[in-house]
Amino acid sequence: MIYMLDTANLAAIKKAYDLYPLSGVTTNPTIISKENKGFIEILQDIRNIIGEDIMLHAQVLGTTAEEMIEEAKYLKEKIGKNIYVKVPVTQQGIKAIKILKKQDFKITATAIFTAQQALMAGVSGADFVAPYVNRIDNISGNGVEVVKNIIDQIKVYNLDTKVLAASFKNVQQVHEVSKIGVHSITVNPEIMDKMLEHPLTDWSVNEFIKDWKKVYGQSSNTIISEV
Repeated sequence: MIYMLDTANLAAIKKAYDLYPLSGVTTNPTIISKENKGFIEILQDIRNIIGEDIMLHAQVLGTTAEEMIEEAKYLKEKIGKNIYVKVPVTQQGIKAIKILKKQDFKITATAIFTAQQALMAGVSGADFVAPYVNRIDNISGNGVEVVKNIIDQIKVYNLDTKVLAASFKNVQQVHEVSKIGVHSITVNPEIMDKMLEHPLTDWSVNEFIKDWKKVYGQSSNTIISEV
């Protein structure tokens, strides 16, 4: 599993990067706009936190292939290594993916709601395809089923593309796509934290400490443990 964090908040990124096995940070125009800072400035700040070896995903905003390609080149120039350009799976987006892939860009196809959109993006050269799980559910679809269909198609056609499931509202959705073998997920900081939370885990740790102190005194670790 490839874990990614879906935010541009620097404090949240610092915390998650310190705690969790993160392989990347994903952003989109809405996420970026919440930080009320310059686009490139935010991306550079994120890069300074995560380093060059961690993936950083940033989205183009143009509506024509030419605009998307121009933005992609600008992103690569400003951010450099390990930038994944997020391109929506419109007709112009698919055209841009084909062209950018031939120029050795790393591409994440985004705004995916159907398996056919993902398949065409994968055949066009996308490294990741990002289906929106919760948004699919909200239009009376089945987000997990769409993810499964995409995974199956990637196997059938032997594509190098990976599924980056996105748009989650709860941990159970993450669990369901994990069970079907999704390659990667991106979640907001709140869900990332909740993926580890369980009251019985905390209770168990506290019981261990309490039992330990009955014999070894106030030491709360095993370094000083002589009776």
